[in-house]
Amino acid sequence: MIAIVDYNMGNLASVQNAFAKIGAKSVVVSDPKKFREYDKLILPGVGAFPDAMEHLRERNMIEAIKEFAAEGKPILGICLGMQLLFESSQEFGDNEGLGLIKGKVIAFDTSKFSEALKVPHMGWNRMFTKEHPLFLGLDEEHYLYFVHSYHVVCENEADAIGKTIYGYEFTSAVAHKNVMGIQPHPEKSHKNGLKILENFVNL
Repeated sequence: MIAIVDYNMGNLASVQNAFAKIGAKSVVVSDPKKFREYDKLILPGVGAFPDAMEHLRERNMIEAIKEFAAEGKPILGICLGMQLLFESSQEFGDNEGLGLIKGKVIAFDTSKFSEALKVPHMGWNRMFTKEHPLFLGLDEEHYLYFVHSYHVVCENEADAIGKTIYGYEFTSAVAHKNVMGIQPHPEKSHKNGLKILENFVNL
């Protein structure tokens, strides 16, 4: 059974509908005490990093998520949810994250952009992936849907399992043991996005 964390910072219905499309049962969970009842955890997210951490803190979810990870159960962060897995973010100041993956979240360096590129990075883009169970069966050139102004930087390059180019190459998917994250929205990415969710279900 999959729990989708409800901390008032994500499009929960879209994520839940995506799981329904692949025949997987998921439950939106707002009580952190119930996380332990589930096999897998989805941490979605839309909005700003500091707001998201504050919402998690107010709902006593931070320790519950860390405990879930410590038990070795699979966690998947989506978009902002992936960024929250990291130690810190530069978005609106210096903010502490969940610290489940070593590294930080930084703004796109627009000095490296051509005039044609704008922030946020929004729309379809290709992800270049390493071999990982999340990516089994994807199209050879798999395009996914992105909407973000910040990206992650892994302290350990081995944790970066997907890269995307927008002005320059950045990390767009991560995995450290049972903790995983993808920057694009699988629920908006049609066949390839649904396949990633299906692979997560099958871990």
